[in-house]
Amino acid sequence: MKIIKKIFVVFLLVFLLSGCTKQLVVEKTNDDGKKVKEVVRYDKGEDATGQTLTKNILCKPVNEELVKLYEESGVKTDKMVSCSEFTPSLSNDEGLWDNIFIKPLAWLILKLGYLVKNFGLAVILAGLAIRLVLYPVTNKTAMQSENLKKAQPELQRLEKKYANRTNDQQAMMQKSQEMMAIYKKYNISLFSGCLIAIVQLPLFIAFLEAINRTPAIFEGSFLGLQLGTTPWFALTNGNFAYIIIPIIVAAVTFFSFKFTSSDISSSTNPAAGSTKMMMNIMVAVITISSFQLSTAIGLYWITSSLFTIIQNLLVKRGVNHAKIKKA
Repeated sequence: MKIIKKIFVVFLLVFLLSGCTKQLVVEKTNDDGKKVKEVVRYDKGEDATGQTLTKNILCKPVNEELVKLYEESGVKTDKMVSCSEFTPSLSNDEGLWDNIFIKPLAWLILKLGYLVKNFGLAVILAGLAIRLVLYPVTNKTAMQSENLKKAQPELQRLEKKYANRTNDQQAMMQKSQEMMAIYKKYNISLFSGCLIAIVQLPLFIAFLEAINRTPAIFEGSFLGLQLGTTPWFALTNGNFAYIIIPIIVAAVTFFSFKFTSSDISSSTNPAAGSTKMMMNIMVAVITISSFQLSTAIGLYWITSSLFTIIQNLLVKRGVNHAKIKKA
């Protein structure tokens, strides 16, 4: 619990002291003569992506229609550095989130993009690089599933032992103590099971902001798909090729969740049903959300989820080899 509190405090401080993406907004006069603020979207022109534009972009866009949108909205793009010359620098006007996470990540993707000549591939490589750096941490989470699998026989016996004593408070306290003893025996940490989710959220937000604030990235393309385009915008404009992104997102999300929760849902644990239902809801929510997120973010999520699947497969394979050697 102390570790969870410390991590919560760190994240809270980061977000409190951080900057954030600022939507590009213009003031217009409606039919009633009243002035209203309207969010600027890049939804017109041959290369339109349908995305909401951000005011605090990190470097200069190249597309003429995009430059025109920014200029008409009061953003002086001519004073910005080109994306090929962008370097992260500390600024007192921006928070820790911008200076420590967004700018360095955008710089990394840009450098990789210019190196491999494709920003979609750069997003994939950046996602892989970060997951490799975090591998020692996330691998402990992957091991929890196997440790839980080993502990299942004892946990099942514990459930049967106290099955008819749910109204006995003292018995339930004793059950909790015995359960914690089993967790300790098999090195199961309740916190480690949530660790990957805690790590994934800020990474996802960082990638989202870095991509949305870097024109060179969302102006680029990967396998014929424009990186800034949302699948929903593409589909509503008759470009059905983009449906592949939500489909793959749904598949990799389902299997990555299935690997991490299979041992729990297959047990006699009373919470197995709710765990499975929660997994299905999360898969549905992420899949639906992917329609409104850019193709670049979809690529990052697919890469990260595939990494999780492979990581879990490697852990299971290592455990099986260990069993064979012992036998």
